[in-house]
Amino acid sequence: MTDPHAIQPSALDQLPDRDPEETAEWQASLDAVTQAAGPHRAAYLMRRTLERAEGNGIALPKLLETDYVNTIPTAAEPAAPGDEAMEARITAWNRWNAAAMVTRGAKHGVGGHIATFASAAWLYETGFNHFFQGKESQDSPGSGDQLYIQGHASPGIYARAFLDGRLTEAHLDNFRQEAGGNGLPSYPHPRRLPWLWEFPTVSMGLGPLSAIYQARFNRYLTNRGIKDVAGSHVWAFLGDGEMDEPESTAALALAAREELDNLTFVINCNLQRLDGPVRANFKIVQELEAQFRGAGWNVVKTLWGTAWDELFRLDTTGALVRRLRQVPDAQVQTYQTRDAAYIRQDFFGGDPALVEMAKLLSDDKILECFHLSRGGHEARKVYAAYKAAVGHKGAPTVILAQTVKGHTLGEGFASKNANHQMKKLSVDEFKAMRDLLELPIPDSRFEDGVVPYGHPGTDSPEVRYLQERRAALGGPAPARRTHPLAPLPAPAEKAFASFDKGSGTQNIATTMAFVRLVKDLVRDKETGKRWVPIVPDEARTFGMESLFPSLGIYSPKGQTYEPVDRDQLMYYKEAKNGQILNEGITEAGSMADFIAASTAYSTHGEAMIPFYIFYSMFGWQRTADQMWQLGDQLGRGFLVGATAGRTTLTGEGLQHADGHSPVIAATNPAALSYDPAFAYEIAVIVKDGLRRMYGEAAPGEDQNVFYYLTVYNEPMPQPAKPSGPGIDEAIVKGLYRFNTAESAGLAPVANAPRIQLLGSGTAIHWTLKAQRLLAEEWGVAADVWSATSWTELRRDALDADAALLRGEERVPYVRQALQGAEGPVLAVSDYMRQVPDQIAQWVEQDYSSLGADGFGLSDTRDAARRHFGVDAESIVVAALAQLARRGEVKATAVKEARERYGL
Repeated sequence: MTDPHAIQPSALDQLPDRDPEETAEWQASLDAVTQAAGPHRAAYLMRRTLERAEGNGIALPKLLETDYVNTIPTAAEPAAPGDEAMEARITAWNRWNAAAMVTRGAKHGVGGHIATFASAAWLYETGFNHFFQGKESQDSPGSGDQLYIQGHASPGIYARAFLDGRLTEAHLDNFRQEAGGNGLPSYPHPRRLPWLWEFPTVSMGLGPLSAIYQARFNRYLTNRGIKDVAGSHVWAFLGDGEMDEPESTAALALAAREELDNLTFVINCNLQRLDGPVRANFKIVQELEAQFRGAGWNVVKTLWGTAWDELFRLDTTGALVRRLRQVPDAQVQTYQTRDAAYIRQDFFGGDPALVEMAKLLSDDKILECFHLSRGGHEARKVYAAYKAAVGHKGAPTVILAQTVKGHTLGEGFASKNANHQMKKLSVDEFKAMRDLLELPIPDSRFEDGVVPYGHPGTDSPEVRYLQERRAALGGPAPARRTHPLAPLPAPAEKAFASFDKGSGTQNIATTMAFVRLVKDLVRDKETGKRWVPIVPDEARTFGMESLFPSLGIYSPKGQTYEPVDRDQLMYYKEAKNGQILNEGITEAGSMADFIAASTAYSTHGEAMIPFYIFYSMFGWQRTADQMWQLGDQLGRGFLVGATAGRTTLTGEGLQHADGHSPVIAATNPAALSYDPAFAYEIAVIVKDGLRRMYGEAAPGEDQNVFYYLTVYNEPMPQPAKPSGPGIDEAIVKGLYRFNTAESAGLAPVANAPRIQLLGSGTAIHWTLKAQRLLAEEWGVAADVWSATSWTELRRDALDADAALLRGEERVPYVRQALQGAEGPVLAVSDYMRQVPDQIAQWVEQDYSSLGADGFGLSDTRDAARRHFGVDAESIVVAALAQLARRGEVKATAVKEARERYGL
C-alpha cells in the first residue's frame, strides 16, 4: 500500500540541482518548523517567502487561494475622499426608496427585487461618488465608463436617479408598468429606457461576457486609431450565483491574456442565489478566487468590516483564520440569523484557542461582527478595493465583496433563503428600517398603509453633494447617449453595381459573393475603416483568407512570431491595428464582439459596421439569447449565416445541417431576416442596410435594427439582375418575380396550366430546373419568384392587419405582388416548411409549400434533396398535384411523374 506521506515524484526531479545540499537544508528547515510550531506556522512562512519572491521579481507560480480574509489590510487602506457621513445619508435614502418602489408596486402584482440592492448599496454608491466616469469626463470625453449593472439591483439605481432629479415619483410608481409608455423596465433594458441604460444584463451570464468583450473592443478602437478610449473603464457588477452561468467565466482567459486592466468585475458575494445558498457546503469566495487567479486575474477580497480587526488582533495562533476557512457558506448565513450564544458555541466552541478568544468578546461585539460587519457594507473597504483595481496594471481585476443579502431590511429579510422572492415590507418593517437608517420620515406620512417615498429636498445638502460629485466625474451615470452623428456617406455605387451583370459562365457561391462585396466596401476611403469583420475561426471556410494580409487580424501584441505561411500571398497576418476579429472557436465571444461594435455609435459616438459571419447552424441556435440582447441594446450591423440551409452542406450531418435558423430569427423583432438567392440580391440588401442603419433612414424606419443574411457554399451561376422599375425595392420588401415561363423561353402551348413557384436562397435553382421540366415534359407554364424574405413579408402583412383594425385600408405587400398571378402558388425553401408558411394566410391563391423538415443527414446534395422532397423533380410532382386538385391536369399525371422520377 502506498504511503501517503512518502515524497512523490516531482517535475523538478528532471531539472539540474546545482546544490543538492542547500536544497536539503531548506527542506530540513521546513520540516523543523512544522515539527516545532505546527503545519500552520510552516504554511505561513512559506507564503511569506513566496510574497517576498514575487516582490523581488522572481517568477513563481502564484497560489490560487489565500486565507478567508481581506486582501487589503485595514492599516493599508487609503483614506477615502469625500464626506462618508453624507454618502451614508444618500445611501440610506436610496435603500428606502428602492424598497418603497417595489413594495408600492406589489399591490399591482408586478413584484420586484429588494434584497439584492440592499446588499450592494455601498458597492454602487462608492463607485458613483468617486469612480464611475460620466459621458463628459475629462479622461474619456464622449464615452465615460461602461457600467454593467446587476439586473436585480435596478430598483436602487432608479432610487438614486430619483434623488438626482432624473426620475419622479410618477416614474417610480410605474416600475414594471411599461404599457402606458412612462414606466420603468424591470431590469436594465436600453430599448425600453434608452436615455438611462446602456447595457442589458439579464439574462444572467451575458453581462460578464459582454463586459469583457466591451473592454477588449475599447482597446480595439484605440489601437486602430478610430478613437482613443484608453481612459474608459468597464465595470461589471455581478452576483456570486450568476457566476455559475457558463458565459460568466467563458472569456476570463481572454481578459487576462490581453491584459485588460481597463476592466473590473465586482462580484457581490452575499452567498445566496435565487432559492438558497450559492455553495451551501463549500465557500464560493474561495472557489471564485481560485478560478480567477488561475485565469490570470488580479483578485481583491473584501470580506470583513472593521469590527473584525479586534478579532484578528486576538488571533495569535491562527485559529480564527483556520476556522473561517472551514465554515461553509450556509453556516455563515445561519450565523446571521442566530444569537450570540449560538455563535459562541458553534463557531468558537470547537477550538480551545477560539474558546479563550470568545471570552474576551461581548455578545454585542460578536453580533456586530457576525450580523453587520461585512466588507461590502463599509465605504472605506469598498473604496480601498476600487482604488486597488483601477491602479492595477497588466491584468483585469475582480473584487469579491462579501455582503448580506437583505441588509438593513430587518430580521425578516436578512440572509433568509426566500428573500429573493419577497416583494414587500410591512409598514412596521418600514418603520423599523426608517429608525435604523435614521431617516426623517414621520409616521403621519404612512397614509392608509401606503409607504411614502423619501426625498431630502432638491436643494438639500445630500442632493447638492450627489450632483457635485457626478459633475466632477463627468455627468450622470448610468446614462446612454445617442450622439448626433452625421450619416455615414454611402459607399461608391461601383461596389454594388458590379453584381448586377451576373457571373456569366462562372459558378459562384453566395458566400463568396458576400465576401467579395465586403472586400470592395472595406476599401472605401470614407467608410472602409469602420467595417469590423468578425469570424469564429472559420475564415478560410468562408473564403475570407484574402482579407488577412490586407486588413490584418487584430492582436494587441501584434505579431511576435514569423507565420509559417509568410512566403504565401494570403499569409496569416496579425497586427496591433488589425481590422479582423478572428475569435477562435467561440460563437458566444464573437457575438459579444458584435454587440460591442454594433453599439459603438452610442457608447463612444463612433459608428462602426460589424459583420459577423458564422456557420449558420451555430448562430441563432447557439447564441439566440445574445441576439436578443443585441436587439435590446439597439445594436446595428450584419449577421451572416454561411453554409446555410439543410441540404447545401454535404457530409457534415445532423448537427451542422441548418433548416430552422430563419424560424428563430423571425422571433426577434429587431432582426431583418433575408434568404437571398443571387449575388445581386445580397448587394441590394447590404446597400439598403447601410442606408437604413448608418445613412438617411426613411420616415418611420427604425434605425436600431440588424440584418441577418443567409449565404450558401454551393457554387452556382449568378444571373444578371432583372431590369425594370422597382426591383431593388421589391428585393428589400421580400418578393419579386424573377421570370415568367415566357421570358425564360419556356412557354408551352397556349392556355397551358400555370403555376407560381416561389423559391428562396439556394432553392431558387431547383425551382428554375423544375420550371423547365414542367414546361418541357408536362406542358405546364411556371413563373418563378424570388422570396428574399419570408419574415419581412409576414411582418408587413401583420402591420397591414393591425392597420385594418384601426380603420385604415392597407393591402399586404405579398398580396399586392401576387395580385393577378395565375394558378396556385407553391413555395420552396431549404428550410423547414414553417419558414415559407409564414405568409400562407395572406396569399389569395391556393398555397402549398415544400421544405426540409426533420433532422439533417450526411449525403450528397442531390441525395439529401431527394430525401427531403425538395429537389426539382419533387417540386414538379408537388406542382402537378396542386394543378390536379384544381382539375387543370389529369390526376394520372401525378402518378406518372412520381414513377418517371423514381419518387
